[in-house]
Order: sequence, then structure tokens, then C-alpha cells
Amino acid sequence: MTRDRTAAARRGRPRAFWFVVVVGVMSLFADVTYEGARSVGGQFLGSLGASALIVSTVAGLGELAGYGLRFLSGRWVDRRHAYWPIAIFGYLVNLLAVPALALAGHWLVAATLMLLERTGKGIRNPPRDAMLSHAAHRIGAGWTFGLHEALDETGAALGPLLVALVLWRRGGYHLAFAILLAPALVSLALLLLARRLNPHPRELEPAGHAVAMRGFETRYWIFATAGALTAAGFADFSLMAYHLARHHVLAEASIPLLYALANGINAASSLGLGRLFDSWGPHVLSVAILLPLASAPLVFFGAAPAVLAGIALWSLGVTVQQSLFKAMLTTLVGAHRRATGFGTFDGIWGLASFGGSLVLGYLYGVSLAWLVAVSVALQVLAVPAVWAVTRRGRTP
Repeated sequence: MTRDRTAAARRGRPRAFWFVVVVGVMSLFADVTYEGARSVGGQFLGSLGASALIVSTVAGLGELAGYGLRFLSGRWVDRRHAYWPIAIFGYLVNLLAVPALALAGHWLVAATLMLLERTGKGIRNPPRDAMLSHAAHRIGAGWTFGLHEALDETGAALGPLLVALVLWRRGGYHLAFAILLAPALVSLALLLLARRLNPHPRELEPAGHAVAMRGFETRYWIFATAGALTAAGFADFSLMAYHLARHHVLAEASIPLLYALANGINAASSLGLGRLFDSWGPHVLSVAILLPLASAPLVFFGAAPAVLAGIALWSLGVTVQQSLFKAMLTTLVGAHRRATGFGTFDGIWGLASFGGSLVLGYLYGVSLAWLVAVSVALQVLAVPAVWAVTRRGRTP
């Protein structure tokens, strides 16, 4: 029987490998689509007559919906085992809302489509991450989520550059959104290919790795607390960009390029940190969680060279959160509750991020020193919680 299981595992590795690759490339084209649109979302709403309050409200509600819905989506996936129907529905809403912006002539229509895009992302992420986690059982969680993040962030860098090219050639916002239909369709085609490669995702992870359907263990909730503290203290790039432009630290035209650079660093570092996680275990996260602590002081207090260093550390922080946190979650949640585990974690993360953004945004108008102090303090508080979880190793 052991020999049969070993043979089955070997047969499953190529399928798991190609599934992860196809999903990663699919995410690349998806990110080209919606990150391209998000890079000009605020300006587009403004061009249609929306106020600054409306722009910030739409952005905040979008993120809240995008993370909050993951809790419900994850629970539905685990209860119904409906990985693909929920993922496909979410991707359709997420991706087709973007080119539909080409038809928007009023800010209210554009705002609605932007919220639909975030809603679709909130729905499709838990089933996608759960399916990746099952494939990761065959080929390594660190490598799986590291590769996915690398491809994902490559698309996040290419999308804004594509939109910038269209605008530079005076094509206008509506043409830019229309052109984004092409990567959206490519992503949807790859989604169907991924489904064909892996129609029954749970088969890649043996049932023996499942746990009871009720509740999570204490380590999961400690880790979720660490995630919430990290999310609350992590300054959003939009706030950093606002500071850099307002104080003329960098030329405004160079800030989108800085964002593309940040995504490039994230893409380049994801695979390396993922491989280290698979080789050395969760202790890699214990060290990596310290990397972004200096990013806020460098960005908000420094001149241009310090800002570049701060953005590099900020990018590594994003890698830790998007790759290593997800890899760690696969060791804390059994197979039958994986989508719920990802969805609940993301829901808590989103609420904390939304609250933290409000606090840091308020503190920006009060004192930069207070903003930086609160940002660093919240992230430092997360460190012992991460250490408490990672010191016990891989097995939940």
C-alpha cells in the first residue's frame, strides 16, 4: 500500500507542477488587467467629476468588499466543495468589469464597476488559494506561492506600464480600458485550461491531512492576530506616493515607475524566499518578518536614496505577506478547511488593513513622527506572535 501511495504521489507531481504554472500565468494576465485599471482609477473618476472624498470612499469600500467577501467565499467552498464554480464566477466578475469601464460616462457607473471588480476578486481568491495549497502538498508550499506571487507581481508591473503607454500616445482612459479586454480574455482561457488540468483539486492532497470541520487551533488565531497587526501597520503605497509628491521628494512622473520597480522587486524575491521556506521551514518567516520594519522611517523621513531603500524593504514586506504567510497557512489548516482558513485570514487582514489605513492617513495630517511610530510599533507587535507560531515547525 505504501508503494502504491508513493507511485500515486509521483504521478501527481507533474499535474500539480503544471497546474501551479498555468494558474500563475493566468494570474499574470489577470493582474495586467485589473492592476492596469487600478493605476488610473482615481484619475479616471476625477475626470468624470468625482470628488476626492468619492475617490477615497470608493477605494476604501472596494478593499473592504474585496477582503470581507473572502470569509464567505471560503466557507462556501469548503461546505460545497465548489472550487471551480466559485472561482470561475469570481474571475468573470473581476476581469470583465475592467473593460466595461470603457463604456462608463458617469462617475457613478465607473465606481460601481470598480466595486464589482473588487467584489469578484474577493470571491475568487479563497478557492484559488485553496487549490494552490492542495497542489503545494506535492511540490512545496513555499515554491508554489512564491512562483505564483512572482508571476502575479510581474503582471502588476506590466499592467500600469501598458496603460501608461496608451495614455502617453494620447489614447485616453476609455481606450486603455478597452485594450485591457485582451489580457482579461487570455486569463479566462487559462482559467479553463487550469480546470481541465485539475478538475478535482482535493485529489492532490491525501485525505489523511484533513482535520475536523469545526474550528481552528490556537496557533491559527495567533497567526491571524500577527497578520492583522502587520496589515494595520503596513503603510499603503498610495499614502507613500502622496507624501513623495507633496514634498517633492521625487518627480511625480517617476512615482508610477517606482511602483513598477516595487512590484518587480516583489516578483524577483518571491521565488527565492519561497524556496528558502521549503528548504529551511517556517523559521525563514521568523527572520523575514523583520525586513520591512525600517521601510516607513526611510520613506517618510528620507531623501531620494533613502526612499529607494525604503521602497525595496516595503516590497520585500509585500513578498513576505503574500508568499510566506500563505505558505505558513497551509501548515496550520487541514485540507478540508483550507478555503475557509484562507478566507477567514484574508477577511481579518482586510478589516485590519482598512482600519490601519484610516489611522495612518489621519496621523499623516497630525505628525509624520507619530505616523512612523505607530506603523513600526504595530509591525513590531506582530513579531513575537509570528515567532510563537513558527518555532513549533511545520506540522499543525
